[in-house]
Amino acid sequence: MNGTRRAFLQTGLLSAAFIGSSGRLAFADDAAKPLRIGILIPGSRADHGWMESAYNGMKAAEQRHGKNVVITSIENVKFADMEQALVTLATKNDMVIGAAGQTQASVLKVAKRFPKVKFSIVGPTGQPTDNVAQYDVLQAQIGFIAGAVAAMMSKNGAVSYVGGLEIPAIVNTGTEFANGAKHLKPDTKCFVTYTGDFDDVAKAKEATLASIAQGADVHYNILNLGVRGMEQAAREKGTRMIGSYTNYCSDNNPLYIAYTVSGIGFMVEYAIDQAVAGTWHPEYKQFGLAMGPRSADIEICGGATPEIQAKIKELKEDLLSNKIKVKVG
Repeated sequence: MNGTRRAFLQTGLLSAAFIGSSGRLAFADDAAKPLRIGILIPGSRADHGWMESAYNGMKAAEQRHGKNVVITSIENVKFADMEQALVTLATKNDMVIGAAGQTQASVLKVAKRFPKVKFSIVGPTGQPTDNVAQYDVLQAQIGFIAGAVAAMMSKNGAVSYVGGLEIPAIVNTGTEFANGAKHLKPDTKCFVTYTGDFDDVAKAKEATLASIAQGADVHYNILNLGVRGMEQAAREKGTRMIGSYTNYCSDNNPLYIAYTVSGIGFMVEYAIDQAVAGTWHPEYKQFGLAMGPRSADIEICGGATPEIQAKIKELKEDLLSNKIKVKVG
């Protein structure tokens, strides 16, 4: 933990001590006062992935609501420090958002101590409590489509997926990526690996090189900074990638043939918009394809062929109608 973040957390804990263990902040009852919102972003906002999407959603909401909100964020928080960071945010804000599924356990614990603070968690599957809303990305849906696109664009008939922590949402996405590839081309070889860390560049590179050695030439991921290792491997070996979370086709990065959208920032905006409008309530809400292209989509960089466009449209319709069922949670 860097000095700035440590000082911020310590200051927050001192404030909490003065308020008392039962001290809480209610939603602002004075309409003239801005709504105070605290956001915990566990990783780096510059990961070009989940965390950057969350940060961009926060900034978009901040710009849209102007003086009606005051938003504070803490970034790069390890799991062991999450509870302390959340307490700091909860003592100073009307709403607290855990901007990733790995915050779930800590948010649910801290929320019990602050029953008048509204908490939202972006990422996990789980039932709401009295003051906690949980928003499910449904990553496996777009993971299935990414697998199908990878299979259609692979020259070798072999594709790969690298995930970080081996937790249900990440494992389910890997499983459905492979299912999507085989749904279109049953003979496709699929290599699925978990590094145990979203940010470990070396492990992600090693996993990707291993799949390339077995023929994989299109790669997908659910990683944060670890994607840098995949990019290194793909660049060295001349293979291609499908990016995750946000459409960065405009970057014109030659490594990427497509990007999926998982709407992390969209969900952060949703929580803030609901709070500002006074319509926020504890809920388990599924996002995914049903919430539109800002929530879940895929973009082929440079444009898809008519065949691929038609197949993507068909897959979306089949997923929305439950003709194709994917894992949830």
